[in-house]
Amino acid sequence: MRDTVIMLLVGFNGVILVYFILLNSVYLFTSLIAFRDIRRYVRRLKSLDLGDLLSSEGVPPVTIVAPAFNEEMTCVDAVRSLLTLEYPQYDILVVNDGSKDRTLDRLTEAYGLVNAARLPTAEIPTAPVRGILQSRQYPNLWVVDKENGGKADALNAGLNLCVTPLFCAMDADSVLERDALTRIVRPFLEDARTIATGGVVRIANGCTVEGGAITKVGFPKNLWARFQVLEYLRSFLAGRMGWSALDATLIISGAFGVFRRSIVVDAGGYATKRTSGPTVGEDMELVVRLHRHCRENKIPYKIGFIPDPVAWTECPETIRTLARQRDRWQRGMAESLMRHSKMLLNPRYGRVGLAAYPYFFFLETFGVGVEIAGYVAFVVTVLMGLAAPVYVAGFFMAAFAFGMVLSIAAVGLEELGFRRYPKISHLTRLFVLAAVENIGYRQLISLWRLHGMISALRGVRTWGEQERRGFDDVPATATLEPAESSEND
Repeated sequence: MRDTVIMLLVGFNGVILVYFILLNSVYLFTSLIAFRDIRRYVRRLKSLDLGDLLSSEGVPPVTIVAPAFNEEMTCVDAVRSLLTLEYPQYDILVVNDGSKDRTLDRLTEAYGLVNAARLPTAEIPTAPVRGILQSRQYPNLWVVDKENGGKADALNAGLNLCVTPLFCAMDADSVLERDALTRIVRPFLEDARTIATGGVVRIANGCTVEGGAITKVGFPKNLWARFQVLEYLRSFLAGRMGWSALDATLIISGAFGVFRRSIVVDAGGYATKRTSGPTVGEDMELVVRLHRHCRENKIPYKIGFIPDPVAWTECPETIRTLARQRDRWQRGMAESLMRHSKMLLNPRYGRVGLAAYPYFFFLETFGVGVEIAGYVAFVVTVLMGLAAPVYVAGFFMAAFAFGMVLSIAAVGLEELGFRRYPKISHLTRLFVLAAVENIGYRQLISLWRLHGMISALRGVRTWGEQERRGFDDVPATATLEPAESSEND
């Protein structure tokens, strides 16, 4: 019996090594591609005149749709940042999704909102709209007041009232850089096939916000927020840049993305209980469905990511809130991929079906279970005295050292292309975090992701609580509670 257990343990350890090598090899591959494309992109930016782009008659008007639920601490600053954007013609639609706090009151007081009429352009089913308001000072600022239906439902309500060819989906607690909208729309001008583009999301914790804009980039004091700064750099600059270069983008962050309105409406809008079925990962599910919609209907299209438009957002600073966020993200990914499993390894869907989909399905979604089991098996192997020095060294290299190198590479990509963290002390801290995050922090994140995967298989769809401190560091708590979710607990 003991011999059988030992054989199984040794065999499983081999599988774990293969998993870590394969996972990190894909990371390395996308990082190398990102390195090449960021260099090209930065060189191209030097010859780009945003002023000429802004003065062009062909720049399409855009509607910014920002769902808000219990965002009283950040909504006024966030809207102020949107009002200062450098873009020729755009509307702002803040969708108050049945907030239980003073979100609507604060917006009304700050911007002089009054009742107004706005004709719908689509009829995607949503929770009832209670009223539409417009600012007296800023005619392009609108607020839609509706009953609670969840973030996806709020986005659909905004989409129904969108009269422009493009719309920008973002979070109401995010702050866009003033040229972000101009930069993220550029792919639509350069390639008529473009139907969606994602921008970079960066951590606002520790930054100074004045007049609705980030005036000073700082580094968070909170350790959890610092780790997330590094995570976001790796995810966006190495991961999404690499997959975009392969024409296989599967994720556009719900915090900042621009879409062609007509295609999204034709595809049915965001997934809710009133449309194609609810999910907590409405952003990824929409992008996956757009791939499927365009491929199945033979519509020429392009979905991509560009690394210079920036949205700054507040990240969790407590273990409890961070755990719930990562649980929710993992559930959203699992739900999105399981819903469209027809695409898995299907050549009909091109590189998305044959490369990106299998990677996210096997390695990112369900591979987290293998990862956690691998750590446990490694500890058991060591305690039983079965771990040869070569195996220990190999496991450390595959599970830890490889990840450290990739994190350091992400910091290098940031410094190569954009240098949003100008101080030497910032870079030093990032490099230190890159060296240590793979020992402890990554395993903790993986545990939360494993819980999220299991929750997805159980059909759990609640959002949980999201702590908001606001840009002035005043603590508040927002309970993110989509109406459709409570019915599935």
